[in-house]
Amino acid sequence: MTPAPVLPPLSAAAVVGATPSLKETLLWHGHRYWLEQRPAEGGRTTLMLRSGDGGEAIELTPAPWNLRSRVHTYGGGAYAIGGGAVVFVHDGDRCLWHLPLDPATGLPQGAPARLTTPSPAPERAFADGLIDPARQRWIGVMESEGTDQLVAVPLQGGEPQLLHQPADFCGYACLSPDGRHLAWVEWQQPCMPWERSRLWLAAVGQDGALHQPRPVAGSAPGEGPAVAVFQPLWIGPRQLVVAEDSSGWWNLQRLDLATEPAWQPLLPMAADFAMPQWVYGMRTTCWDGRELVAAACREGRWELGRVALSGAAAGGPDAWQPLAVPFDDLAGLSAEAGSLVAVASNPTTLQGLLELDLTSGSWRHTPVAPSPLPAEAIAPPEPLWFSGHGGRPTHAWFHPPAGGATPTTPLLVKGHSGPTGMARRGLSLAVQFWTSRGWGVVDVNYGGSTGFGRAYRERLDGQWGVVDVADCAAAARALVAAGLASPERIAIEGGSAGGFTALAALCFTDVFRAGASRYGVADPAALAQESHRFEARYLDGLIGPWPEARAVYEARSPLAHAWQIRCPVIFFQGLEDPVVPPQQTERMAAALAANGIPVEVRRFAGEGHGFRSGAVQIEVLEATEAFFAHHFGLRRS
Repeated sequence: MTPAPVLPPLSAAAVVGATPSLKETLLWHGHRYWLEQRPAEGGRTTLMLRSGDGGEAIELTPAPWNLRSRVHTYGGGAYAIGGGAVVFVHDGDRCLWHLPLDPATGLPQGAPARLTTPSPAPERAFADGLIDPARQRWIGVMESEGTDQLVAVPLQGGEPQLLHQPADFCGYACLSPDGRHLAWVEWQQPCMPWERSRLWLAAVGQDGALHQPRPVAGSAPGEGPAVAVFQPLWIGPRQLVVAEDSSGWWNLQRLDLATEPAWQPLLPMAADFAMPQWVYGMRTTCWDGRELVAAACREGRWELGRVALSGAAAGGPDAWQPLAVPFDDLAGLSAEAGSLVAVASNPTTLQGLLELDLTSGSWRHTPVAPSPLPAEAIAPPEPLWFSGHGGRPTHAWFHPPAGGATPTTPLLVKGHSGPTGMARRGLSLAVQFWTSRGWGVVDVNYGGSTGFGRAYRERLDGQWGVVDVADCAAAARALVAAGLASPERIAIEGGSAGGFTALAALCFTDVFRAGASRYGVADPAALAQESHRFEARYLDGLIGPWPEARAVYEARSPLAHAWQIRCPVIFFQGLEDPVVPPQQTERMAAALAANGIPVEVRRFAGEGHGFRSGAVQIEVLEATEAFFAHHFGLRRS
């Protein structure tokens, strides 16, 4: 591959300071809606509209409105549209608000009105709703006092009405087009929704109550083989589609209510049609009223296609009909009457709004911001397959530096968060920040990552801090052996679970010469005892049940083995972090300092688990690069 031309290094401000992120696209009456999170405004999230005539984007919820859900801490599903209105969650009071919309223009008609009243501590949180137009109500999740409830809230306002009490967690509700059936997903501790979850189905009576709620797919803890489901979708009044992974891959299945409980596989593929459900609002399939369109992930690369539902191709491998769009990082699909919208990017194009005409195949892509780099200056990531933990084939994306990699190239190893997650291909200006400075970057899909099937995902079962660490070290060694990196200038960085992987790699391998941890887990035993409700039992599967597996926690703990770290480390910590409390970072940094290891700690007031402020994001990137350059003896650009 020809190296990308060398241009002046990207500034941190050009990379993270002002570039918004998009999520939760929706189509309604031909109008395009999406959420835009703005680092330049402290991470405030607002609702945007592009009307059906294709005009300029319009902000519908200017400051101080901030559309954000706090359900399960990570939120998502902050708005719903239907029945001539949008209902959204405002972070200022954690309440539901109602805003009428004009179907002709998509614009608001009047001012928002609050539907629910602020609650005293402990606050209740709302998310992941839909509009039931026939009954003039919002249906969604309410988390309160340590439990989820499926509730209804009248569009005229009032107290939430309980529809269904799950055993533990619930979400992803969808209403059939005729309003007669409701489907949703439930899961229970100690399992996460991508480990075991069940699809539930109920009839909706004339009074709005749910009748005969029952599980129809998936599995519960201790119940047969592990099966997880993702995003139920109605493709007519009596046909339901869901992704489930009993085959080893999250493949699409169809249920006809006339033949319940018999499910029909729509297309057997070695591909995942789902993502790990860390937040609400995720969608990888959509129905425009005539066609089923989906995003499939194969070997870490997403593609968009139609799914044949009838004819000779239906039910077989030929049922997948790829669509000719140049984007391989996709999310948030929504379709209506021959049109589709999604959040899309590729290795040379920033994330943006994709608008696709399903009939003609014509498309339009609007990036979130102008790219500071010309496409020819970006070297697309190269797939790197290497021998990982236990000798198993393991994947990473290698981003070569501008000008090409050599045996003297400094290397940054990135461990994604989760740890159930994936390294993606879409253009990351944060990665280009490093490559523009002569660094190679390898983003590792260590064992446990998604997008490679269930068996790959389950490599991390009971092995967090072992498989991920070994795979990150093996990726670095593979690049050194290929003459693409210097063994004396290898750094590792990560946030949250990726921070744990980075710290553990510094403890238990001799590959890395510096590290950076953003709100990383330093003491997994403390996390097991103190974590928030959503992840309260996550470590049961990743390490072992607490306290029975106390010895394993001790053996994997970076804090307990801080004396084994012999290289500089920089830490970044939000002081309002409910997932990884600041005390973990403070104790880890103090242990290293006591051992004479160069340490730097940056603390950020008002920030939680994941930094939302653009100013903070700039500081983190600049400080990390300065720290590594100083300790590697590199001249800063």
